[in-house]
Amino acid sequence: MGTEASASAVDLLRSQIPFQTDGELVLPPRGVGLVLVDLCNGFCTVGAGNLAPVAPNKQIEKMVGEAARLSKLFCDRNWPIFAFLDAHYPDKPEPPYPPHCIIGTGEENFVPDLEWLEKEPNVTIKRKSCIDGYISCIEKDGSSVFADWVGKYQIKTVLVLGICTDICVLDFASSTLAARNIDRVPPLQDVVIYSEGCATYDLPAEVATNVKGALAHPQDLMHHIGLYMAKGRGAKVVDRVAVEP
Repeated sequence: MGTEASASAVDLLRSQIPFQTDGELVLPPRGVGLVLVDLCNGFCTVGAGNLAPVAPNKQIEKMVGEAARLSKLFCDRNWPIFAFLDAHYPDKPEPPYPPHCIIGTGEENFVPDLEWLEKEPNVTIKRKSCIDGYISCIEKDGSSVFADWVGKYQIKTVLVLGICTDICVLDFASSTLAARNIDRVPPLQDVVIYSEGCATYDLPAEVATNVKGALAHPQDLMHHIGLYMAKGRGAKVVDRVAVEP
């Protein structure tokens, strides 16, 4: 399928599942936390691993830029940030995905533009070994690192950025909203996904057909579907983020 025909097909599919964004999120002076999902080399840095982009990717580059901008804003104000970093042991695979973000390879670390977050006192880092960050925070005794963070800082709104829109971001948002609905993460009220601060990977159909076991994953369409599904779970989706004067 040619580029023009492919774009037309994506536009047609998107027209069948449209959604309206919630516009702009104006960050209040308190009660908001930033959640970064997997802004690590293994998913974002060109050539860094099996699931990293093979060439510069505008959607991913924009996501990293927005994550860096908002992280700086939050750190300047000493507002809380919770950062997930995908990290796996080599003897514990994560089907259906090939080995990725293996501990000790560097894939599991922040992208260069966000390495500075390691030293910021307002940043909580959780290295996760499963797709769903919310589940990764549940300890053996039933406690939750994420729920404790929400409670400690009395967070009512979490602003979510990261990769992949339709996988780890969607799963985290869905589980967090389900937990909110049964009062597992008080005082959380809203999960807000920033569309311009999220991205997913690109695996066109014409490439996927030549890779055994691969599923086609057109980037723009799957990004849209991820946001659409999150809206269906009760998340808010915004395309602008501003600070309250």
